[in-house]
Amino acid sequence: MSIVENHPAELAPHVSEATVGDYLALLKPRVMSLVIFTALVGIVMAPGHMHPVMVFTALLCIAVGAGASGALNMWYDRDIDAVMQRTAKRPIPQGRITPPEALAFGMTLSFFSVFTLGILVDWFAAALLAFTIFFYVVVYTMWLKRSTPQNIVIGGAAGALPPVVGWVAATGSLAIEPLLLFGIIFLWTPPHFWALSLYRTDDFVRAKLPMLPVVAGPDATRLQILLYTLVLIAVAIAPWPLGYFDRAYGVVATVSGAAMLWFAVQVFRQRQGAAAEAAARKLFTFSILYLFVLFATLLVGALVPIALRIAS
Repeated sequence: MSIVENHPAELAPHVSEATVGDYLALLKPRVMSLVIFTALVGIVMAPGHMHPVMVFTALLCIAVGAGASGALNMWYDRDIDAVMQRTAKRPIPQGRITPPEALAFGMTLSFFSVFTLGILVDWFAAALLAFTIFFYVVVYTMWLKRSTPQNIVIGGAAGALPPVVGWVAATGSLAIEPLLLFGIIFLWTPPHFWALSLYRTDDFVRAKLPMLPVVAGPDATRLQILLYTLVLIAVAIAPWPLGYFDRAYGVVATVSGAAMLWFAVQVFRQRQGAAAEAAARKLFTFSILYLFVLFATLLVGALVPIALRIAS
């Protein structure tokens, strides 16, 4: 009897059950949409002129790089994703995509996104994109996430880099403005994610992740949310009086910042039962709107002069 006849199951080729939708899920499309949006703001705000084809190429590469990071994150975190309610239905825990398939997919996208950006747009921008992928996958996912309650604080740098990559893709250099955009997203990440962790604490306990509510408790987390929100609002408003962003942005940053602070105060005050969970959910939801409004204001402010120039 042949070996094949003895062990047909072991030697039979694996037939993937993954659909296109499963591979799209690996890219974390919600996170990717935020990356594309903030990178676009960085490109449009940059001085000079960038050809629309180059803009599209840069955004596509940045988006694919972000998707690659998401796929590699899901590959490495497949063990904790399987036990968390929020992530249990992802393609790898469900068995529709195997870990080797996800790893190959993520590595391939990483390689092509970085080298395409370098060859067709700018090598400095490509190097920053490579660093962003490395920081998210290795520094955050493989190290910080499982070792320290400050994982979101430090790891937030990866999510704050896309507007910097966009600016560098357009100019080939750094400036104060993209660093200000970086600072806003960097300080926004902790209150945004800690609000989520307050009403998803059981998930993180099951996964044995040292999130702040698990390690320090919900009250300490509420205080940190309030403190980070205060610093975020100050940093978000500061570019207006410093002369980097215009008055329209300053007004929007002030008004939306006041609303963000109100939601953070409610999280700090509401500490029991359904009211506490509702307050955390509202802050998490509003924080997304807050960041969108800030960057949308900057995008519109940068596009209006371009539109007027084209019209004239």
